[in-house]
Amino acid sequence: MSAIMEGKLSDLLSWKPENCSIAKAMEIVGTRSAILILREAYYGMTRFDGFATRVGITDAAASSALRKLVDAGLLEKRPYREEGKRTRNEYVLTQMGLDLLPAVVALWQWGDKYLQEVPPLERLEDTTGEPVRVELRSASGNQVPLENLRVRVNDEWRRKRTRRAHTAE
Repeated sequence: MSAIMEGKLSDLLSWKPENCSIAKAMEIVGTRSAILILREAYYGMTRFDGFATRVGITDAAASSALRKLVDAGLLEKRPYREEGKRTRNEYVLTQMGLDLLPAVVALWQWGDKYLQEVPPLERLEDTTGEPVRVELRSASGNQVPLENLRVRVNDEWRRKRTRRAHTAE
Protein backbone atom coordinates (compact mmCIF):
# COMPACT_ATOMS: atom_id res chain seq x y z
CA MET A 1 0.00 0.00 0.00
CA SER A 2 1.47 3.35 -1.03
CA ALA A 3 0.63 6.70 -2.55
CA ILE A 4 0.42 6.99 -6.34
CA MET A 5 3.57 8.78 -7.49
CA GLU A 6 3.00 10.53 -10.81
CA GLY A 7 5.42 11.14 -13.68
CA LYS A 8 9.12 11.19 -12.84
CA LEU A 9 8.21 10.71 -9.18
CA SER A 10 7.14 7.13 -9.90
CA ASP A 11 10.80 6.02 -10.03
CA LEU A 12 11.73 6.79 -6.43
CA LEU A 13 15.42 6.15 -7.03
CA SER A 14 15.68 8.60 -9.92
CA TRP A 15 14.60 11.76 -8.09
CA LYS A 16 15.52 13.44 -4.85
CA PRO A 17 12.83 15.15 -2.75
CA GLU A 18 13.94 18.76 -3.32
CA ASN A 19 12.70 21.46 -0.98
CA CYS A 20 10.68 18.89 0.96
CA SER A 21 7.96 20.60 2.99
CA ILE A 22 8.08 17.84 5.61
CA ALA A 23 11.83 18.34 6.09
CA LYS A 24 11.38 22.12 6.36
CA ALA A 25 8.58 21.70 8.92
CA MET A 26 10.65 19.26 10.97
CA GLU A 27 13.49 21.79 11.16
CA ILE A 28 11.08 24.01 13.10
CA VAL A 29 8.84 21.63 15.08
CA GLY A 30 10.79 18.38 14.98
CA THR A 31 11.82 18.37 18.63
CA ARG A 32 9.88 17.09 21.61
CA SER A 33 10.15 20.53 23.26
CA ALA A 34 8.73 22.38 20.25
CA ILE A 35 5.69 20.12 19.88
CA LEU A 36 4.96 20.12 23.61
CA ILE A 37 5.29 23.91 23.81
CA LEU A 38 2.77 24.14 20.97
CA ARG A 39 0.51 21.71 22.85
CA GLU A 40 0.64 24.01 25.86
CA ALA A 41 -0.04 27.07 23.71
CA TYR A 42 -3.14 25.32 22.31
CA TYR A 43 -4.21 24.64 25.90
CA GLY A 44 -3.89 28.37 26.65
CA MET A 45 -0.43 28.69 28.19
CA THR A 46 1.30 31.98 27.37
CA ARG A 47 3.92 32.49 30.09
CA PHE A 48 7.54 31.37 29.91
CA ASP A 49 7.57 29.76 33.36
CA GLY A 50 4.39 27.84 32.54
CA PHE A 51 5.87 26.41 29.35
CA ALA A 52 9.08 25.31 31.07
CA THR A 53 7.24 23.75 34.01
CA ARG A 54 4.47 22.02 32.05
CA VAL A 55 6.83 20.65 29.37
CA GLY A 56 9.39 19.65 32.01
CA ILE A 57 12.41 21.35 30.46
CA THR A 58 15.07 23.72 31.73
CA ASP A 59 14.72 27.46 31.35
CA ALA A 60 17.53 27.38 28.78
CA ALA A 61 15.75 24.71 26.71
CA ALA A 62 12.44 26.58 26.97
CA SER A 63 14.13 29.82 25.92
CA SER A 64 15.75 28.16 22.92
CA ALA A 65 12.56 26.40 21.79
CA LEU A 66 10.40 29.51 22.26
CA ARG A 67 12.91 31.65 20.35
CA LYS A 68 12.88 29.16 17.46
CA LEU A 69 9.05 29.09 17.37
CA VAL A 70 8.90 32.90 17.48
CA ASP A 71 11.58 33.27 14.78
CA ALA A 72 9.69 30.80 12.58
CA GLY A 73 6.44 32.75 13.04
CA LEU A 74 4.38 30.17 14.99
CA LEU A 75 4.33 32.25 18.17
CA GLU A 76 4.67 35.95 18.77
CA LYS A 77 5.91 37.77 21.84
CA ARG A 78 3.61 40.28 23.52
CA PRO A 79 4.79 42.39 26.43
CA TYR A 80 2.87 42.31 29.71
CA ARG A 81 3.55 43.73 33.13
CA GLU A 82 2.21 42.67 36.47
CA GLU A 83 1.88 45.47 39.01
CA GLY A 84 5.16 46.12 40.78
CA LYS A 85 7.17 43.89 38.45
CA ARG A 86 9.25 44.39 35.32
CA THR A 87 7.81 44.04 31.82
CA ARG A 88 8.00 40.50 30.49
CA ASN A 89 6.80 38.75 27.35
CA GLU A 90 4.04 36.25 26.87
CA TYR A 91 3.91 33.93 23.88
CA VAL A 92 0.77 33.88 21.73
CA LEU A 93 -0.10 31.64 18.79
CA THR A 94 -0.06 33.26 15.36
CA GLN A 95 -2.20 32.13 12.44
CA MET A 96 0.77 30.04 11.30
CA GLY A 97 0.83 28.34 14.71
CA LEU A 98 -2.93 27.79 14.66
CA ASP A 99 -2.69 26.25 11.19
CA LEU A 100 -0.39 23.57 12.63
CA LEU A 101 -3.13 22.35 15.01
CA PRO A 102 -4.37 19.51 12.76
CA ALA A 103 -0.85 18.05 12.57
CA VAL A 104 -0.46 18.16 16.35
CA VAL A 105 -3.92 16.65 16.86
CA ALA A 106 -3.02 13.92 14.34
CA LEU A 107 0.06 13.03 16.46
CA TRP A 108 -2.13 13.04 19.58
CA GLN A 109 -4.72 10.84 17.88
CA TRP A 110 -2.02 8.40 16.70
CA GLY A 111 -0.50 8.28 20.19
CA ASP A 112 -3.91 7.55 21.71
CA LYS A 113 -4.49 4.68 19.28
CA TYR A 114 -1.09 3.00 19.40
CA LEU A 115 0.66 4.10 22.59
CA GLN A 116 -2.07 4.26 25.23
CA GLU A 117 -4.10 1.44 26.70
CA VAL A 118 -6.76 4.00 27.59
CA PRO A 119 -6.15 7.58 26.36
CA PRO A 120 -6.01 10.01 29.29
CA LEU A 121 -7.74 12.84 27.40
CA GLU A 122 -10.53 13.14 24.86
CA ARG A 123 -10.94 15.71 22.09
CA LEU A 124 -14.54 16.94 21.83
CA GLU A 125 -16.34 19.65 19.91
CA ASP A 126 -17.37 22.19 22.55
CA THR A 127 -20.90 22.85 21.28
CA THR A 128 -21.94 19.25 20.53
CA GLY A 129 -19.69 17.12 22.72
CA GLU A 130 -18.91 14.96 19.68
CA PRO A 131 -15.43 13.43 19.34
CA VAL A 132 -12.97 15.35 17.16
CA ARG A 133 -10.49 13.55 14.89
CA VAL A 134 -8.16 14.36 12.04
CA GLU A 135 -8.77 12.63 8.71
CA LEU A 136 -7.31 12.91 5.24
CA ARG A 137 -10.09 14.23 3.00
CA SER A 138 -10.32 15.73 -0.48
CA ALA A 139 -11.67 19.24 -1.07
CA SER A 140 -15.06 17.67 -1.87
CA GLY A 141 -15.07 15.85 1.47
CA ASN A 142 -14.17 12.33 0.37
CA GLN A 143 -12.02 10.33 2.77
CA VAL A 144 -8.71 9.54 1.01
CA PRO A 145 -6.87 6.33 1.93
CA LEU A 146 -3.14 6.12 1.17
CA GLU A 147 -3.65 4.06 -1.98
CA ASN A 148 -5.85 6.88 -3.41
CA LEU A 149 -3.40 9.67 -2.61
CA ARG A 150 -1.71 10.94 -5.79
CA VAL A 151 1.55 12.90 -5.52
CA ARG A 152 2.88 14.98 -8.40
CA VAL A 153 5.19 17.90 -9.01
CA ASN A 154 3.37 21.19 -8.51
CA ASP A 155 3.29 23.06 -11.86
CA GLU A 156 3.51 26.46 -10.14
CA TRP A 157 6.63 25.35 -8.20
CA ARG A 158 8.17 24.02 -11.41
CA ARG A 159 7.51 27.35 -13.26
CA LYS A 160 9.01 29.43 -10.43
CA ARG A 161 12.04 27.15 -10.24
CA THR A 162 12.54 27.39 -14.02
CA ARG A 163 12.20 31.22 -13.90
CA ARG A 164 14.77 31.44 -11.06
CA ALA A 165 17.20 29.24 -13.02
CA HIS A 166 16.87 31.45 -16.11
CA THR A 167 17.25 34.64 -14.05
CA ALA A 168 20.41 33.32 -12.38
CA GLU A 169 22.10 32.74 -15.76
